[in-house]
Amino acid sequence: MTVTQGGAPAQASPSVAQVAYHDGEFMPLERAVLPVTTQALQYGTGVFEGIRAYAQDDGSLAIFRAHDHYRRLLRSSRTLRIDPGRSVEELCELTAELLRRIGTSEDTYIRPLAYKRALLPGQKPGVGLSGVSDALSVNAFRMGSYTDPAGIRCTISSWRRPTSDALPVRAKVTGGYVNNALAVDEARAAGCDDAILLNSRGQVAEASTSNVFAVIGGRLVTPPATADLLEGITRDTVVTLAEDLLQTPTDFRDMGRDDLAGADEVFLTGTGTEIVPVTELAGRPVAEGTPGSLTTALMRAYQDVVRGKEPHYRHWLHPVHA
Repeated sequence: MTVTQGGAPAQASPSVAQVAYHDGEFMPLERAVLPVTTQALQYGTGVFEGIRAYAQDDGSLAIFRAHDHYRRLLRSSRTLRIDPGRSVEELCELTAELLRRIGTSEDTYIRPLAYKRALLPGQKPGVGLSGVSDALSVNAFRMGSYTDPAGIRCTISSWRRPTSDALPVRAKVTGGYVNNALAVDEARAAGCDDAILLNSRGQVAEASTSNVFAVIGGRLVTPPATADLLEGITRDTVVTLAEDLLQTPTDFRDMGRDDLAGADEVFLTGTGTEIVPVTELAGRPVAEGTPGSLTTALMRAYQDVVRGKEPHYRHWLHPVHA
C-alpha cells in the first residue's frame, strides 16, 4: 500500500517494487503473511517503530534518525523478551537494502515489527513471554506529509493514558495502542482530527500517536517522561532544534488541560505527523486559531534538517546508496 499526500491509500507507481523483509529474507509484499495463530496477534505481544526516509536535494534518499529508532526498538523488545536477532547497525543496513529493493527515491514510511510468533516445542498454551519464538518483519511504503500545516482540531479524550505500572508506556508495544485507537475513534466521531490524552493524575500525557508541546508565557513546554508518555524521536528533535537554531530552551513540566486552553501555541510532534499545529482544542481556538510563530519556525527547520539542508545535523541521516 502507498499513501498520498492526504493520507489516503493509493496505488504504487509501476516502477516501485512491493517488497518486505520477513522470515529472514526479502520477498514480495504479498508473501509476507502470518498465520492466525501468531501469538502477537492473540495477545498484542509485539513492538514496533515508525521511521521516515526523506528525499534529499540531490535526488537520493536518507533515513531520518534510523539508529535512534532502532535503539528504541531493541529497548522495547527487551521489555517483552523479544530477540529480533539483529544489532542496531544491522537493522539500519537491512532497512536501507529494503528501500533499495523497493526502488523509490520519494518520501517513505518504514514499519519494523518485532513480535512473538509461536509456542516452542513442549510449551503449554497460554499467555506468556517465555517459551515463544521471536520474529522480525519490516515493510515500507511511499508516504508524504499527511497532516494539515494550517492546523488541526483536537479534543481532550475521555480515555486516559495507561500508567507505567499497568503497561510499559515508554515502549512501543502493539497491544497498548488499543488505547490510542479508542481515543482517535472518539475524537473523529466528535468531528476532530486527533485526541490528547490525560494521564491518571489528570495531567497532559500525549496525543494518540504524538507528543504534545505548548508555548506558555513565551516558553516552550512539554510534559516530562514521568507523565506516562512515550519519549518520541521527533520530540527530541524539536527540543534540540528549538534550542540550537531558535535559542528557545524547553521546560519539561507537568501541564493540565487548563494550561493547553490558555496557551499561546500548541503543536504535536511524531514521526508520522512530523510537526503539526493545533489550532482548535475542545471546541475552542488556540489563541488566534492560527499556527503560531514558533511552531511555524520549527516546521521549517525540521524540513530543512530531514532533507539534508542543515549540515550540522547530517549525522541524523542514514543514506540509502543506490
